[in-house]
Amino acid sequence: MQNLKSLRKEHNLSQQKLADILHISQQSVYKYENGITSPDIETLIRMADYFNTSIDYLVEYTDISHKIEPVENHMLNAEELHLLNAYRQLKPSQKEVVQIVIKEYLNNSL
Repeated sequence: MQNLKSLRKEHNLSQQKLADILHISQQSVYKYENGITSPDIETLIRMADYFNTSIDYLVEYTDISHKIEPVENHMLNAEELHLLNAYRQLKPSQKEVVQIVIKEYLNNSL
């Protein structure tokens, strides 16, 4: 659980402080971070909630560090799907430009 250790350090927490927050022992945090043992599901949920991330990220099943938000099931036509896929390939700075253009277009067309 290297991501747990990284998150703990990013938040400037000692193992003891994290243990206190999660209501577990410092030894448990040490064992989780060093792969000696694994936390139970309830502890994983508390960790994910505290760090606002997903359990998948904590256990290194994904490299997406933010919490996965629920997605509504919408039907997209072929053109919308193509645009969405193209948007997802953009760099964050390029996505910002697209968002600004859309917002400006909507503000000026109302």
